[in-house]
Amino acid sequence: MIDAHFHCWQLSRADYGWLTPDLTPIYRDVAVADWQQQAEAWGVGGGIVVQAAPTAQETQFLLQQARTNPTVLGVVGWIDMLAPDAAQQLAHCAEQPMLKGLRPMLQDLSDPDWILQPAVQPLLSAMARCGLVFDALIKTVHIPRILALTQAHPDLTVVVDHGAKPVIDTAAMDDWAQAMTQLARETDPAKVVCKMSGLWTEAPAGQPVEVVRPWCEALLTIWGPQRLLWGSDWPVLELAGSYAAWRELSLSVLAHLPEQEKNAVLGGNARRIYRLEG
Repeated sequence: MIDAHFHCWQLSRADYGWLTPDLTPIYRDVAVADWQQQAEAWGVGGGIVVQAAPTAQETQFLLQQARTNPTVLGVVGWIDMLAPDAAQQLAHCAEQPMLKGLRPMLQDLSDPDWILQPAVQPLLSAMARCGLVFDALIKTVHIPRILALTQAHPDLTVVVDHGAKPVIDTAAMDDWAQAMTQLARETDPAKVVCKMSGLWTEAPAGQPVEVVRPWCEALLTIWGPQRLLWGSDWPVLELAGSYAAWRELSLSVLAHLPEQEKNAVLGGNARRIYRLEG
């Protein structure tokens, strides 16, 4: 089984602008071995480590973790898509066998149309040619933009992170579900998928994990078991609760599925989408 989304970081690297001392539960160094201890208790044998800082140094840091930790099956990194040498950066990334994808931090950018600007389009086309996955760190407002992106780049593999980070409030659920349903319906099932991850931290602080069950069930209904990837988003997850609680809820949501479909969500889909070895 595969955790399709986890993080590690070293505070001394000082490029995590969002990771501030007020985030007490996660303001500490986090090693791959720390994640491994959480994951192995639940039979998870490998994972995808995902960037947490918008710097090229972050990508190199994560690739170093992959080289020294066999449980890291792949890396989703970052490049400056507007840099004068962006094409060269991308070519260098594509030469790194452990680098499986790239993720601009769209949720943190003020312009929701940023990813659709003309200057970025050649990079997205090159990503598709190189077989690199585009991880979409987005919120509900970005979903129509990602639909437009997939229409402009039909050969690009897109993974929607964290179910597009919905507001965990029943009053906002319909708009999110309608946008996600349209995205799933109007895109290539082989190219556009979604992660069931990062939902609990979108809920109001102190809420039990059960509060996100309806959103987990909606993701399974909208995307189906062949287009859903399970991830922990650990250690960010600890802002809401434990790896164990999130894993237990997830397994409960998937419990009614046939074993083959359950295994797809818990690892097979990640292996296929990110082209993992072994």
